[in-house]
Amino acid sequence: MFTNTRESYGIVAIVMHWLSALAVIGLFALGYWMLTLGYYDSWYRLGPWWHKSFGITLLALTVIRLVWKFMNPKPQPLGSRFDQIGARVGHALIYALLLVTMISGYLISTADGRGISVFDWFEVPALITSIPQQEDIAGTVHWYTALTLVIAAAGHALAALKHHFVNKDSTLTRMLVVKRSDSNND
Repeated sequence: MFTNTRESYGIVAIVMHWLSALAVIGLFALGYWMLTLGYYDSWYRLGPWWHKSFGITLLALTVIRLVWKFMNPKPQPLGSRFDQIGARVGHALIYALLLVTMISGYLISTADGRGISVFDWFEVPALITSIPQQEDIAGTVHWYTALTLVIAAAGHALAALKHHFVNKDSTLTRMLVVKRSDSNND
């Protein structure tokens, strides 16, 4: 039930997947909205605080997801060989974009030598501050990788819907519902 099996994902993988999806959508929407804020807007400082806090949280969740992914069996891939290769490439792309987006966000936020406050609970220190034009370069990378990530995530969702409605297989449902194993090895 908690861990993956060869037939389905466990509750831990499912919850981390959907929390990540919500965080990506929310962070992109918040980041895009922050571009419209003026200096005297009440959210000018509060928006970035939330964005950075959830961004660091998503980074931690992504690292945990990757560790979990390598420690658990993967459910058997479904669909054609082309579908399976596409899924592997798509997942690798999404993870790479997640990491590059969050690392570039970290580099933007710490370019001035100040750490990142995470919900005022703790601070992530500024470890890299000496890259020439760090804030500008990281800002450009952050914007384009975030945009590409949202597009890739939309493609991921469309592929899941294609599996559900066209292929009529369980690709989508096994990321929505925990299937109890008959062997009770969970």
